[in-house]
Amino acid sequence: MSGGPVDAATPPEVATAPRGRFDLIFEPAGQRVRVPPHVFLFDAASWNGVAIDSTCGGHGTCRKCKVRVIEGTAPVTALDTRAFTVEELKRGWRLACRVDVTSDLRVDVPPLATRPKAATVGVGRRVILRPAVQKRFVELTPPSLADQTTDLDRLTACLDDLEVRAELDVLRTLGPVLRRSDYRVTAVVVDDVLVAVEAGDTTQTTYAIAFDLGTTTVVATLLDLATGAPLAVRSMLNKQQPFGADVITRISAIMMDARTLSELTRLAHETLNELAQGVCEDAGVNPNNVYEIALAGNATMTHIALGLDPESLGVAPFIMTAALFPDVLASDLGVAVHQRARAVLFPALGAYVGGDIVSGLLASGMDRDSRLRLFLDIGTNCEVVLGNSDRLLATAAPAGPAFEGAAIRCGVRAAPGAIETVKITSDDVQLGVIGDEDPTGLCGSGLVDVVAELVQLKLIDPSGRFVTDEVAASLAPGVASRLTQWNDLRVFVLHWNGDVGDVTRSIFLSQRDVRELQFAKASIATGWRILLEEAGVAVNDIQQVLLGGSFGSYLSAASAVRLGLVPNLPLLRIVSAGNVAGEGAKMALLSLRERRGAMALLEEVEYVELSDRGDFNDRFVDELAFPA
Repeated sequence: MSGGPVDAATPPEVATAPRGRFDLIFEPAGQRVRVPPHVFLFDAASWNGVAIDSTCGGHGTCRKCKVRVIEGTAPVTALDTRAFTVEELKRGWRLACRVDVTSDLRVDVPPLATRPKAATVGVGRRVILRPAVQKRFVELTPPSLADQTTDLDRLTACLDDLEVRAELDVLRTLGPVLRRSDYRVTAVVVDDVLVAVEAGDTTQTTYAIAFDLGTTTVVATLLDLATGAPLAVRSMLNKQQPFGADVITRISAIMMDARTLSELTRLAHETLNELAQGVCEDAGVNPNNVYEIALAGNATMTHIALGLDPESLGVAPFIMTAALFPDVLASDLGVAVHQRARAVLFPALGAYVGGDIVSGLLASGMDRDSRLRLFLDIGTNCEVVLGNSDRLLATAAPAGPAFEGAAIRCGVRAAPGAIETVKITSDDVQLGVIGDEDPTGLCGSGLVDVVAELVQLKLIDPSGRFVTDEVAASLAPGVASRLTQWNDLRVFVLHWNGDVGDVTRSIFLSQRDVRELQFAKASIATGWRILLEEAGVAVNDIQQVLLGGSFGSYLSAASAVRLGLVPNLPLLRIVSAGNVAGEGAKMALLSLRERRGAMALLEEVEYVELSDRGDFNDRFVDELAFPA
């Protein structure tokens, strides 16, 4: 294929990409990738591991991301005319960050002038370090009668690879800081905004905080943006808990009393700020050196944190105020770090597939993988995503609070004393307790385990009902005495607190608990089965199941398969993805490329609404039974 006019009408000699995607071929390696329309070429390369030189992270200010478009359509932009000569433009040279992909392209990528730093995040992905926050130490020539350049122009002239703008509150401090520091200062730039000018060289103190704002638990991770390393991690219960264990309950509380919104917003801010101060204290970092935060949360939690009324999220047709949000400061979320620190908020795909899932998809890289994968973030609301680099489908399945230990008679959160694993044979019960302490209750992973074990022993039949005492004695004589009646409940005792036979103070699984788990698993299984049908694929086509979220980290794959919670696949295909929402938030802070990748997911993921499907209830009922 010989070079020619890059604006030629004839397409390059590559296969037509389906579903509105375009093929990009990066030379000299010949790497072919497929992307949706209107993605910038620089981002497409970054997402697929093709390194293009840049120091500004794709903002169009450093003019180093030079590539030559060999074939395809790439109109000249205003920035291109400033970076290249007329002859170079005719030969196809463009700034990759300004090439809006609207056709198939073949592009020649020059070798890197410098090798970028990279960091490894918890999902095993390496992220090229190009944060939005940049610090530049400069030594300026003091003004004189012969040189009356303004303070701002004097500073920006030394930032020749950046085009920055300064806000009024920075200008108010600029002159005094310059003169006090003898014109030796550090400029702090976030995106294209000059957010601070600091005396001396402070380039080694650049930090950011990633938040996973969960309905139940909130996690904060402090990052060193110079190295990409996490410095401290803290988690705590969301202080909104008194207003309900799930988003629907909290929305209902707001609907009943409009004043509740401001109270819930205040509690969200308190939670975030307490965590921020905690991780800074743990790492010995001054909060004033935190210049950016990222927040991944479901749509309701994000709305409430911003003070937006979430009432319309709780009733059909489930409408969000916005999927994308305007520029937000950390202070708008109650986080007391640098006063002009920016906040990155992940967009939502739908009312119940929010920014936490977009963040999780970014971390998992499902949109860049040719394997068919199923992602399950199991919690009060279970988000389900199925697909690969060709197509992604997403939905939400209401699971209820059983996995958090709520609505379970002896249920507790996953804390010291909680039973997290259960093994039952016909003669014995073995419990795994968090912290190796005396058992205090049953958490979500323990709940799944005990029901799966009893189903395997046939002490719970496929309908979810405990068998009779006589049947239990014949099937598992050594543990049959644990299956008993207490008040109006049929229960299986896991741990006797006190005398054997005294159920009152013991830890047990009740018939009602089994029903709660059945409802949760039926909702989730219905969700992923519907997505399989929408995609036209079978269970055996799934090459990997990713269990996300804190609960997914501890869930036994064998137990989940046994109950029908996840597809019946070889256990090696079912893996814990960990806190992918938090990992995605970290990626967004470490790399502008990854941040743009998250935004692109809004166009790539197809949302499937379950609540308006006429067959959902029948399908749900069919999924209540446990596999025989």
